[in-house]
Parts: sequence; C-alpha cells; structure tokens
Amino acid sequence: MTRNTEFNNVAEDLEWRGALYDATPGAAHALATEKVACYNGFDPTASSLHIGNLVAIMGLVRLQKYGHKPIALVGGGTGMIGDPAGRADERTLMSIADIDYNVEAIKSQLEPFLDFKVKSNPAKVVNNAEWLRSTELLPFLRDVGKHFTVNTMMSRDSVKDRFKRDNGISFTEFSYQLLQAYDFLTLYEKSSVGFQAGGSDQWGNILGGVDLIRRIHGADSNGRPRAHGIAYPLVVNSNGDKFGKSIGGAPTLDPTQTSPYKLYQFFLNVSDSDAIPYVKLFTLLNQIQIGDLSESLREAPQNRAAQKALAEEVTLTVHGQNGLHQAKKVTDAFFGGDISDLTADQMEDVLDGSAVIEIGREQISGKGIKFSELTVLAGAGKSVGDVRRTVEQGGMYLNGRKITEAAHSVSINDLIEGRILVIRRGRKSYYLVKIAK
Repeated sequence: MTRNTEFNNVAEDLEWRGALYDATPGAAHALATEKVACYNGFDPTASSLHIGNLVAIMGLVRLQKYGHKPIALVGGGTGMIGDPAGRADERTLMSIADIDYNVEAIKSQLEPFLDFKVKSNPAKVVNNAEWLRSTELLPFLRDVGKHFTVNTMMSRDSVKDRFKRDNGISFTEFSYQLLQAYDFLTLYEKSSVGFQAGGSDQWGNILGGVDLIRRIHGADSNGRPRAHGIAYPLVVNSNGDKFGKSIGGAPTLDPTQTSPYKLYQFFLNVSDSDAIPYVKLFTLLNQIQIGDLSESLREAPQNRAAQKALAEEVTLTVHGQNGLHQAKKVTDAFFGGDISDLTADQMEDVLDGSAVIEIGREQISGKGIKFSELTVLAGAGKSVGDVRRTVEQGGMYLNGRKITEAAHSVSINDLIEGRILVIRRGRKSYYLVKIAK
C-alpha cells in the first residue's frame, strides 16, 4: 500500500477504511467526479445517539471533508411510526412531545461534528416532520404507494425477519419503508439531494428511495441515475458481537448519560484485533498515522498505542478538548492512585458498578466511626483484624490518603463534598460509601 496521507475522493477513503458495505451502480464514480449532497437519517426514538451511530456520523464528516454537502435528517416524522429494522417485536409508539424533545437533543449532538458555516458546502440538519406530518393519506397512496409492490416490500430483510415470528409486523411498521423513500424523494425535489447513506440494515430502504426517484423522474440527460445510495457495514467486534452491545448496552454521545471518561474507557479497552479497524472507522487519522499504529501494535502491543489513539480521537471528536482532558485526568488519577483532585461526581462516575453502601450521617457524626469498622461495613475487609493487618502492610486508603492506623476515626469532615467516601484496598479495589439522603 502506498503511504499517502490523502485519497483522491471519499469513495476511495471509505473503501480503504472498510466503511463501504454497498453502493448503487455509478455511486463511486459520482462521488469521485461530482460534488453531491448526501443525507443520512437518524432515529429519534431515544434522547441520545449512541456509538453505533458514529460510523454514519463520520461518514457525513468525510463527505464534507471531500467537498460534498452533508445533510443529517432527524426523523421527527418517521419516529412516530418506528423503524422495524433490527427489531424482533413492535415498537411502543411514542408521544409527539417525546419525539420532538429527542429531535432537539439529537440535533445538538450532531452539530459539533459538522461545519455549518463553510460557504462552499455547509452542513444542514433537517427534520422530516416538516413534510411527513402534513402529508395527506390519499395523495400519498396515489403518488408514492403506487410505485411499490407488496412483493418487493415483503422481500426486505426487516420485514422478512418479522414474518418469521409469531407476532408478525403491523401495517404501521410495514409502511415505514414508503416513508423513508418519500423522504429521499422530497429532499431530491426540494433540495437536489441525490445521495442517501445509511447502515447496512437500511440498504433495502435506501434502494426503495433510489427506485422511487427513478420511477418518477427517470434518468438524467446523460442517461445516468439521478439518485444513488451507499451503505456502511454493521460494526461487530472480533467475536462477532454487535458493536457497543456487549458491555451492558451501547455508550451514548450524551455526556449526561455516558461521561467522557466512560466513552474514553470503552475505546481504550477494545481488543488488539479490533483496535485498527475501529481507528479506521471512527477517526480521521490518515494512512501514515494508522500504519504507524499498526506497526506499534505488532511490535509492542503492551503499549496499547492504537487503543490510546482511538480513545483520544473519539473522545476529542465527541466531547471536545475539555471532555478529553477530564477523561484523561480521571483515568490518570484512578490508575495512578491519587484521586484527591477529583470531584465527587467524577469519583461516582468511575465507581459506577463497584461495591457501594449507604450509611446514615449520624454514623459518622460526633467522634465518627473507626476506619476498620467502616471498611468492614463497605465490604473491603472480612473483619476488623483483616483490615488492621492490611493497614499495617500499607494497603488501605481513604479518599486517596494512606491509612496508617486501623482505629483512625472517620468523621463528617472526611466526606468529599459532604456526601461520599472512597476506600481503596491494594492497588485497584475501590469501595464507595454514600451518605443516605
């Protein structure tokens, strides 16, 4: 492979990164020879996008980098119906108020990734509620439904999979593919958007939109298709597990749901076999940089250079410089053993999932409670004698400070921000003590 820092066009870039699952005939040529407008849809059935959406988001980023116009469509209209793709059962219909709330939240999450001010190819965010919620049924069936056969609609994987199950699929979700195709038609007619991108699970729906535009508008003056589609692969890890689903659910892009620290740790802990493929998919690092990381992974895997670069680049992209700084600060503090400069919120975030107990404020009022007794309560010691021996060996800490006497009195004055205590036994075993509200 030639060690270039740039590709000639976005199609070559996507291909090299393993980010191109499929494309309609002529799509790669159009991306290489024209400046196109391309949209990707995002489902507002949750208040935050998750890391599985990053492939599509980075796809829009790469399109803009190569001079194309990226459009993020948030489905305030289609969200009222629910996409059956990848689901074993029917979605619970959401209220319009909840959908609208999610739409605004997702818009704000997308904005940091794209450039909305560049004059040549500014990004745009649209909401399909603008046209779908006012669409009348009879004209829609005549103008759109007429171009779809039930046979073709039933051949879509999202529909076939549901037909295999006892509960089947409702007409509501069955019609979702018509609405997605209509989105493409609307954007094509109103804004000259000729490309749609999406995950591989959306490929059938993307083709439906391409075909609808062909049926209504035919080919262009040169006999070429007016509309194209590209699909990104479903990202799985080296074990074949769906990306983001193997560790208690997919981390989100909302810092109030998934902190920068947790996002950083998620990528820092990917396996060696997943590290380089993920660097290609989720970062803008070039061929030379990624080649150097590959070499480091082969020669010195213990340094985890690829994982560190991946974690830093993704956290920086999603949460900015301050988010990355906080993530690295917390990581260095906990793994270095000095947590004295961290806030209570940061400590609780890191220790989420660790052993936690609650005690009443009265238990540490006045003279307080002996450290050895508190440690046994927290589950960090089997007995007072066990704690005493560990203290004598220099292996017990309270709020990052080494404890030298097992009988040390722990009082209200030791509370971090008046609400928590952190006990550490040895190098890595942490226990969180909260004051009951």
